[in-house]
Amino acid sequence: MKNVYIYEGNFISLLNTIIFLLKNNIKPENIKSEDYTPTLFENIINLSINQDETILEKTIKSFGLFPVHRMYYVFLSEEENKELIIYYFFRNSIKYRQKILYYRNLKCVSEVWRISNYVIHETHKMKGFLRFKELEKNILYAEMEPTNDILFLISCHFTKRLKNEFWIIKDNKRKILSIYDKKEFIIVREEEFKLTIEKESKHEKDIEELWKTFYKTIGIKERKNERCRRNFMPKKYWKYIIEVQEEI
Repeated sequence: MKNVYIYEGNFISLLNTIIFLLKNNIKPENIKSEDYTPTLFENIINLSINQDETILEKTIKSFGLFPVHRMYYVFLSEEENKELIIYYFFRNSIKYRQKILYYRNLKCVSEVWRISNYVIHETHKMKGFLRFKELEKNILYAEMEPTNDILFLISCHFTKRLKNEFWIIKDNKRKILSIYDKKEFIIVREEEFKLTIEKESKHEKDIEELWKTFYKTIGIKERKNERCRRNFMPKKYWKYIIEVQEEI
């Protein structure tokens, strides 16, 4: 039977779990979030750990901000064994401290670079692909289905980009929403917030049609490169991109 250690599903809880395992000299076969469904050959172990809410600050002080950022990006990914990768990266960071990211010969370090770069890359793309609609009562609303759990990162971006607007961003894949009130945003589960989409504003359709017309007008038919376009604008995102929805 393989022992699977369970944490509460957030980054703080994962760090506390890793530290507990290291202090007790436990080498985990697997670490999973509390919503994990085990197989018949796995033994679930729920640890009773007092959550140290200052663990993030302590980790940054010990390893540096950049390595912790990279661990967090891995945590946001959909990588199957991300918790174990973070565990081994954390364990090696105790030895190498702020220089850990230079040791790419270590498998955990090369994996952290690979996965975190993918999350960062998708976040960068989504900042440009996200399309807001103006609803009545001057609320901006957007939907997305990113591969990774990047709603928090996207929300941080738009608190600066659209800081004077009311907006809601919904991740349909994970059924979570980010709600911003011109001061701060909160992320809630869909079942915790009954979202009733208001009607689109009177001129929203006009704006969408103008944007579609602009998109088609600036395109040069003779220079169209479908492969290049899909490289920069992957088709998996087209569902929520207004100007290409008709091509799906």
